Amino acid sequence: MVATCNLLNLAQPGRHFYDGQDPYSQNEFERKVEWLGARFKVLNADVIAVQEVWDEVALRAAVARSGLQYGFVSVPGAENGPGQHGAQGTPRVGIVSRLKVESVLSLVDFPAAAVVDVPGLGPHTRFERPPLFATLRMKHGQAVGVITAHLKSKRPKYLQDAEGRPLEDPDDPTVQAIGSLRSLIMRAGEALALRLKVVELLHRTRLPLIVMGDLNDGPHSVTTQLIAATSQVAYDKGARDNALFSAWDVMGEAALRRDVAFSHIHQGYPEVLDQVLVSEEFVATSRASIGDVKRVDVFNDHLFEGRDRSRSDHGFVRALLRLRLPDPVQRQGQEQVPFCSNTGAEHEPS
Repeated sequence: MVATCNLLNLAQPGRHFYDGQDPYSQNEFERKVEWLGARFKVLNADVIAVQEVWDEVALRAAVARSGLQYGFVSVPGAENGPGQHGAQGTPRVGIVSRLKVESVLSLVDFPAAAVVDVPGLGPHTRFERPPLFATLRMKHGQAVGVITAHLKSKRPKYLQDAEGRPLEDPDDPTVQAIGSLRSLIMRAGEALALRLKVVELLHRTRLPLIVMGDLNDGPHSVTTQLIAATSQVAYDKGARDNALFSAWDVMGEAALRRDVAFSHIHQGYPEVLDQVLVSEEFVATSRASIGDVKRVDVFNDHLFEGRDRSRSDHGFVRALLRLRLPDPVQRQGQEQVPFCSNTGAEHEPS
């Protein structure tokens, strides 16, 4: 069971994170971690990809409130401790896992091929919020790669001086259009850089890969398809080798799909920004399949409860993935078990 959760500026009480936003009071912080802990308990996922974390210690507090046992909690760049003051400038992404974590790597710099020029800003060479690539080990020994991502938002990018003072008039429609173009180019560069990492991990390998997070665009957008390249499969079956598939599109229990599965509401319009993408190893119809996506759930009821920063402004998306064991497991007095769902409710972490 995997899930992606944008936590909406999870930070320690009294800690300044954005200009124009007051720090959380102790009471606000307690309400936020209590709410998140309750959501984590309901999700009961083995792996949680988290976004918008300013302080790793705050995430640990929220996880503790869930009452569930997680052996690994990490938000690189948002650590708290001697000489460490959490994330600076922008929140970071992280991972919470019951599964054994073999390695964690922040993807900071773009490959040269992904560097793009942004009007007024020059070369865009690195992720604003570095994606996190983790290699995990499932209970039965199968390795799986997980990437947590939070791409550049659609919010216009305006020019500022070294002290952060505006150099443009944000009320000018022309400036607004150019600012939106900057954000699009930056997000596209990040999508391309992430795509090149996906190709590196998947091309002619059998590593199952899951990419989760707030991609700040829809499943069929140009930027999402830059990452996934799902559309290429229609013309070239060999493209499955390094394509990614929306878990929603390939899940087996189609009857469970809702007509509206949005994860965010912007100015009254529902959007799907938070996504779970899987490699062909979790596509049941693929020759390289080692399992499938049994179902996908979107937890978004709180989006109708009004804006309150103690809650998230994003829905949480959870996918149940099943692993087909290489050899049928023989258990005395039991039938052969062809599939194993790796859910934390039933299994201890490996």
